[in-house]
Amino acid sequence: MDKILCVVGPTASGKTGLAVALARALDGEVLSCDSMQLYRHMDIGTATPTAAEMAGVPHHMIDVADPGEDFSVGRYVAMADPILQNILARGRTAILCGGTGLYVDSLLAGRTFAPVPSTGRREALEAMADREGIEAVRAYLATFDPESAARIPPGDRRRILRAAEVYLETGKTMTAHNEESRRQKPKYTAGWIGLDFQDRAALYRRIDARVEAMLEQGLLDEVRALLARGVPPEATCLQAIGYKELLAYLAGRCPLSEAVADIQRESRRYAKRQLTWFRRNPAIHWIRQSDAPDGAAVLREALGFASSLGFSRVGADAGRI
Repeated sequence: MDKILCVVGPTASGKTGLAVALARALDGEVLSCDSMQLYRHMDIGTATPTAAEMAGVPHHMIDVADPGEDFSVGRYVAMADPILQNILARGRTAILCGGTGLYVDSLLAGRTFAPVPSTGRREALEAMADREGIEAVRAYLATFDPESAARIPPGDRRRILRAAEVYLETGKTMTAHNEESRRQKPKYTAGWIGLDFQDRAALYRRIDARVEAMLEQGLLDEVRALLARGVPPEATCLQAIGYKELLAYLAGRCPLSEAVADIQRESRRYAKRQLTWFRRNPAIHWIRQSDAPDGAAVLREALGFASSLGFSRVGADAGRI
């Protein structure tokens, strides 16, 4: 088995603390698999670990993109895979940590993605969307890739344009390309640790409390600062939970209390989707915590599982949450 451990689970489940403790115990480095911690200047709303929380452990794939950029899973794999290879080549343990299941799965699979050449076809599709609306492009997509057209949510401009672009550039539908990628033998073998709670209500209480803490830490000012930097409200990063709801408040479309309640509700829904994704993976060793998590007990169980896979501790002081 490659020296890779994955720490996954829903938002607010304690992944960051466990990943750092495991890295300290197993001579490791943390490679983030979070689609929003990629962006700079969005530390509060994405729960990006602080320097104190990192505890001297090297972290990778955090703050690597400007907020105005679009960031795809293909770009993530292209950037993260050389980092993962470098960690392993130096004999260290790679701790993959995050709740974006598509990112961690694609990285470990070594999944390739269709290229994005500059031929003018993308620009033509953009012009069609601007002129006739994105639903016209979606109807066009349905003529050659009905599966993608049905799967992509209506109005998801970026994914609709991308699916049409892939076919026009490669002659192969996005559906066919993804199926070929899924059939490939995984590039890496990893151990999986999942964090959850015995009682779903306990997780939801933690999520609600985290949202309130983010507001106290200055999340609203963080959103204002992004707008002041010239980041457009329709930018991908500002569609993230916690940002789009506060944009509605700043635009006068709802009171702050309603925006906060919306963030909490959408965060709970997101946690449910994360759990649905990860529970499809039978290799995950789940650690289900009580309402008052015992960090030391969680770490002991995680290290015991890692030991059963052949991972060795490097120091008595290492790995304390």
